Amino acid sequence: MSPASSASSASSVSARIASVDARRWPDVATLPRASRMRTAAAERHVRHAVGRLPLRVRLAGGSPTGRGGPLMVVHDPRAFFRRIGCGGLVGLGESYMAGEWEAHDLVGVLTVFAEHAGTLVRGPLQRLLEAGPAGQPAEHACGLPNDLLNELFALFLDETLTYSSALFRGFPAEQHLLSAAQHRKIDRLLDLARVGAGTQLLEIGTGWGELAIRAAQRGARVLTVTHSRQQQDLARRRVREAGLEHRVTVLLRDFRKVLGRYDAIVSAEMIEAVGEEHWPQYFMTLDRLLAPGGRVALQTITMPHDRLPASRTTYAWTQKYIFPGGLLPSIEVIERIVTGRTGLRPAERVAFGPHYAETLRLWRERFTQRAADAEALGLDETFRRMWTFHLAGSEAGFRAGCLDVQQVLLTKDEMAS
Repeated sequence: MSPASSASSASSVSARIASVDARRWPDVATLPRASRMRTAAAERHVRHAVGRLPLRVRLAGGSPTGRGGPLMVVHDPRAFFRRIGCGGLVGLGESYMAGEWEAHDLVGVLTVFAEHAGTLVRGPLQRLLEAGPAGQPAEHACGLPNDLLNELFALFLDETLTYSSALFRGFPAEQHLLSAAQHRKIDRLLDLARVGAGTQLLEIGTGWGELAIRAAQRGARVLTVTHSRQQQDLARRRVREAGLEHRVTVLLRDFRKVLGRYDAIVSAEMIEAVGEEHWPQYFMTLDRLLAPGGRVALQTITMPHDRLPASRTTYAWTQKYIFPGGLLPSIEVIERIVTGRTGLRPAERVAFGPHYAETLRLWRERFTQRAADAEALGLDETFRRMWTFHLAGSEAGFRAGCLDVQQVLLTKDEMAS
């Protein structure tokens, strides 16, 4: 990069930062306080760590360095190193939101970090792994008004409005096949739970109603519960339009306050939002609500068990901006709680993490294509960069094998009380 183009890039970043709404994005609009010594130490650490990765990095005014691989372009090195020195992943993400660095292959860059985290010395870059995947929508995501929740997800989801991993027949996946892949995922969950005509079904986590509609079309009677008024309103409308009001009830209710007994319970990517301290209560509630001989079919994002301790104590960018209060479980933790605290028993599970990577890729590409529509909704550039970083970081986690998604069957003995 020539001095002139470097100066132009720095000027562009400065203008970008100046345009950030400081009320909505205070930690993006303002650099964190840090001494020159701390910033310099962060730069040494990052340069040393990146020098061992299959990655190229170009700092403003310089030539690319590294061992090959995807290119990361840092427009404002001073701000970049300062943010990382103060906040690790949070700083890395906020630096991207601020436009201080770019990557044509953003997923490729983040995947390199994720794949090689185990070889890095403990420090800021290793925290990149703590970026979580797409979980249940946070109603109070930073900068997102509550009344735009449905509109945001409609920008990039397919017509089923399903915000969990699809199940494809093969790769690479294509946009026009996403709806069918979502139905394939839903049908497999319903099959696991043996949902059919006359089944009394409880769904925990309504989303926008597609699973409830699909179950009702099989002849089941469905109670589905959600924490989101916006999701409840849209799910009810979709149920009504499908002519299934007599089979589906959508309640705004905490799952712990649900009463009754059900032949089957299904829940797609809900446990991630429950919080670790509530996991035992979550599974004990499933046990209480499930009739003897019943079946529970869950879809959950998981992390390796040996990474769980670090995740408990790390304040990650995703927790700050996308998914407050959530934590991903491991299969080992799920099985330990289920067998130790409930009358349920693990019976079957299947993992399909690569399918989530493809699902996220399709969502990210569609969100990018609809940038003008997002802007028309009032979602500013900082929000759009935030959401792109979230989807890309989640995809990278699955592509690196640091994250997985599984469907889990839990059963209850016929003689259980």
